[in-house]
Amino acid sequence: MPSKNECRAMTDSQTREPAPSTRVSGIGRLLIAVYGVLALAATGRSFVQIVRAFDEAPLAYSLSALSAVVYIVATVALIKRSAAWYRIAWITISFEMIGVLVVGTLSLVDPGLFQHATVWSIYGSGYLLIPLVLPLLGMWWLARHPVSSAVSHA
Repeated sequence: MPSKNECRAMTDSQTREPAPSTRVSGIGRLLIAVYGVLALAATGRSFVQIVRAFDEAPLAYSLSALSAVVYIVATVALIKRSAAWYRIAWITISFEMIGVLVVGTLSLVDPGLFQHATVWSIYGSGYLLIPLVLPLLGMWWLARHPVSSAVSHA
């Protein structure tokens, strides 16, 4: 007959919900890596731009800083596997897509608006158009890998 502590341990293990998985494999891992690299690149770029010459192009440099924050939050949100982080991933990646499209279009239509390039200028051409393609892949991946109901309660 099991002892009182053994019974308690069995009951605890049966009632505990599974912990959210932070392990991602395949394309998800690559997606996270690219978001991480862009987060570092955008953070470095915006820091240098703001420190050296913020007064020359405050809008462009502020947008570079904003894109850095978006990439950092998106990277963390893709790593975490809870319902809240899943929603945050959708919000940040959707915001990124809108930002790339709006800033990219405005930088083509009215180049004077952005005296200096941002991460999202001309749809991210300074970054091999990765800022344009990445949110599409991110949204596709999120749609294909929703957070399971067991994880969403944790």
